Amino acid sequence: MSRLSNAITGFGLLLAIIIVVNVISELINIQVDLNEYKRFSISDNTKDIVNSIDDNISIRILLDGEFPAGFKRLQSSVNDMLIKLRDINHRINFEFEDPSSGSLSEIEQKRKILQDENIIPVSLSYSDGTQLVQKAVYPFAIFNYGARKFIVNLLEEQKPGDDEELILNNSVSLLEYKFSDALLKLMTPRPKNILFTHGNGELDDSQTYRLESELRKFNKVGGVVLDSIMHLDSTIDLVIVAGLRKSMSIQNQFKLDQYIMQGGKIIWMIDKFHVSLDSINKYKFYIPTESDTGIDDLLFKYGIRIMPDLIIDLECSSIPQVVGMAGDKPQTKLFPWVYHIVAAPNSDHPITKHIDRINFFFPSTIDTIKSDGQIKKTILVSSSKYSRSQLSPMRLSFEILKVAPDPSKFNDGLRPVAVLLEGEFESYFKNRVTPEFKQLLQNMHSDFKERSSAQAKQLIISDSDFAKNLVNTATGNTEDIGYNKWERKYYKGNKDFILNTVEYMLDENNVLETRSKDIKLRLLDNVRIKQEKLKWQLINVVLPVVLLIIFGLIYHYFRKRKYTFR
Repeated sequence: MSRLSNAITGFGLLLAIIIVVNVISELINIQVDLNEYKRFSISDNTKDIVNSIDDNISIRILLDGEFPAGFKRLQSSVNDMLIKLRDINHRINFEFEDPSSGSLSEIEQKRKILQDENIIPVSLSYSDGTQLVQKAVYPFAIFNYGARKFIVNLLEEQKPGDDEELILNNSVSLLEYKFSDALLKLMTPRPKNILFTHGNGELDDSQTYRLESELRKFNKVGGVVLDSIMHLDSTIDLVIVAGLRKSMSIQNQFKLDQYIMQGGKIIWMIDKFHVSLDSINKYKFYIPTESDTGIDDLLFKYGIRIMPDLIIDLECSSIPQVVGMAGDKPQTKLFPWVYHIVAAPNSDHPITKHIDRINFFFPSTIDTIKSDGQIKKTILVSSSKYSRSQLSPMRLSFEILKVAPDPSKFNDGLRPVAVLLEGEFESYFKNRVTPEFKQLLQNMHSDFKERSSAQAKQLIISDSDFAKNLVNTATGNTEDIGYNKWERKYYKGNKDFILNTVEYMLDENNVLETRSKDIKLRLLDNVRIKQEKLKWQLINVVLPVVLLIIFGLIYHYFRKRKYTFR
């Protein structure tokens, strides 16, 4: 009887310990991230955003159901990320749903509602082991905060030729950034105001249509002719100067200078030379003329000089050339064109980290110089180590395509093409304010500022064509940013770079920092999976059961010896 009583007492004590441990684990969530890249940690910036939520946020994830391994990993990662965010702030509520479940009429109704919200499914084809399955998948999350709604595409954009596994891996790594960005935009009291300047030969609306369309999803975007306004006030969050072709007047420079002194942000996309392939085709050889933008001294004051050169790089895209005739039709072949460089960003800055290569067209070298004020200069994008510069005047001709380039002559090293400036700028007009400018300031009821706040930012890029979209003059249709019509491929880095730049300029909460988190997801070896499938099934399924039986037998043996009467 004593032995039975001890057994019951021991079992009751074990049960009590299990219950207490489970209760404590529910109340206290303790996690230790031992991952090399801190993959399972939430950044402090994201925590601050989530903690600032003061009302309920509901999230619908349209990713429920059965999927192949890749999408299953994305589904699981989304669930894990949302659990972490909910643990920080319990006002976050989420649920998974399957838009493809229900009767045919119910499915059609769901799809129509989603289509009206511009939520388009991805067609997924995979084998379930017995047959090929085709399924419409909705990799989206819908955030609702009061009357506001924000739709997050959980799956990174996939261009023709992209590896599906890498796209899924990138999608998983960017979840924290996408969710924190969505929460921040939902809680922002007003959309940001972005202005494109006009009147000095900048890219026209048709050429910036795709860029403006992307920016309008979350911001107010407009254009302004600087001659038509008195000043740029603090309600303007970002100014974009895209591709000057005419000289900017000193009055307009004064307006931009004082805008910067108020802590403003400007993206300058400046082409140093007027040059195009059409010009070379027309004249057989072409000597490009330097653009008289009028802003060289202004940029010099801020610590930047765009050199009078063109960068040529062995890392480049290609252009077609006629190599023969087939009957009455010309036959063309693609040749590497060293003036259309393909730059692979190697900076750890959040703007460029994890983005693909960028295709620039006739860029020039940007030189950083010592300047007044506390300014941080960051080189975001450079040419490859197999590059050099051609100083003006230079003669451009397709004749160079007839001879293979000599790599030993491409030895100038990295040439900066995009530089970020942040900090306290000193005004270009310090000690140069004329009576005309004083009158202008009086009309604005404003005082002259000779030094900016630390929030001011400027980005200088020595090319504007990389960010424009191609326009079909016959149909009016536009291609996406980064489409190379000669190679018939997309350079996704073009679009990511300009959009990340805008995001960084407008970002007051450093959300973009979460993009720079290093997360390397290890891809499985599919060949080895097939070869060693049975082996790993036995290790993962059978071996634990066998070990448990062995442990039980050993335990029973020693227990029997202990309590056997001698």
